[in-house]
Amino acid sequence: MARLDSDGDVLLAGPAIRAAAASGEVVLLCGPGGVRAAGLLPGVNRIVEWECPWIVYPAPEVRPIDIEAVVALVHGIRADVALVLTSFHQSPLPLALLLRLAGVPKVVARSTDYPGSLLDVRLTGDPDVPEAERALQVARAAGFELPPGDDGGLAVLDPPRAELVHEELSHPYVVVHPGATAPARTWSPDRWAKAVVALNAAGHRVVVTGGPAETGLTGHVAGACGTDLGGRTTFRELSGVLAGAEAVVVGNTGPAHLAVAVGTPVVSLFAPVVPAARWAPHGRHVLLGDQHAPCRDSRARNCPVPGHPCLDLVEPAEVVAAVAEVTR
Repeated sequence: MARLDSDGDVLLAGPAIRAAAASGEVVLLCGPGGVRAAGLLPGVNRIVEWECPWIVYPAPEVRPIDIEAVVALVHGIRADVALVLTSFHQSPLPLALLLRLAGVPKVVARSTDYPGSLLDVRLTGDPDVPEAERALQVARAAGFELPPGDDGGLAVLDPPRAELVHEELSHPYVVVHPGATAPARTWSPDRWAKAVVALNAAGHRVVVTGGPAETGLTGHVAGACGTDLGGRTTFRELSGVLAGAEAVVVGNTGPAHLAVAVGTPVVSLFAPVVPAARWAPHGRHVLLGDQHAPCRDSRARNCPVPGHPCLDLVEPAEVVAAVAEVTR
């Protein structure tokens, strides 16, 4: 099975992976940005990491030696069937070609382009459904089905208890996760900082999370009112922090889907650069942001509209109200 982009994308592939795992061993081919999530998914027996030059951003150079290496690696796996999971704007055909060269006898994917002999089962059309369901459709087309009792929701392996991650998490708290790999998909830093102040004033203990490269951001956002855990958790530990929270306030980024996977409600600051119908949290959530803003469906990494109005017109008081709504 292949899902070559980021942690959030890999988490959304979880139901499809569990369906395949019900029938056999699953080897997951994923990019460097998705390895952390891959390690948390039930049903994954082996992870193979590959920096794919038509998926990863920024894109690495295309080198024959790298292509030959991944073909040889996949050939050694001797897979019976490959499921190529892509987003609506990605083509599965370049990878399908490599899988054919590696001798994979059956390749299944969704493709709007004519695949020739590259695909054995081709799903056509582009249904406006949640991304997790879209991936599960590919697994079902290959003949795989979820096992009895599996509702098709997002899931990860048991997260650690929050208080074992950090002792200051032994009391009720709300998580604020301000970062995102694409700046267009999250609130501006000052808006996040004001929201932490507003949540604190409303009686919430606020914990701010982020990766090692985001410590400047998390420190600014936490200020004097929040607990700054920026750079202090692994991805698995983050799952425990999110699992212990009353709610998670987050942009359109991987931890939104991780929160859903551990059963925590989400307040989503969601920019419409990609469709909410496909990418909004696949669980209990409140969506904030103008879904009809001029940036709609642009897939922009940086906001193309001055002032980032789709999100920055959201007031901190709206976040406080949304947290109250999802935690009732």
